[in-house]
Amino acid sequence: MTASPSSRNQTLTLAEVLTEIRISRAAFYRMRALGKAPKCLKLPNGQIRVRRSDLDSWYADCEEIAC
Repeated sequence: MTASPSSRNQTLTLAEVLTEIRISRAAFYRMRALGKAPKCLKLPNGQIRVRRSDLDSWYADCEEIAC
C-alpha cells in the first residue's frame, strides 16, 4: 500500500512519535542531542513535530543488513 501525498506530509506530535517508536521522552531527547533522532520541526511555541516522511526515512536508515 502506497501512502497518499497528504499522509506523507502529515506532521506527528512528539507524543505520537514516542508511542510509535516505543521510547521515552528522555531517550528521544538523548538521541536528538546525539543527532540520531528523526528530523524535527520546532514550532514557535517550542513544541516538536516530525513529518511522517522524515520518520519513515529515519526508519529506513535504521535498517541493518544481516551478515
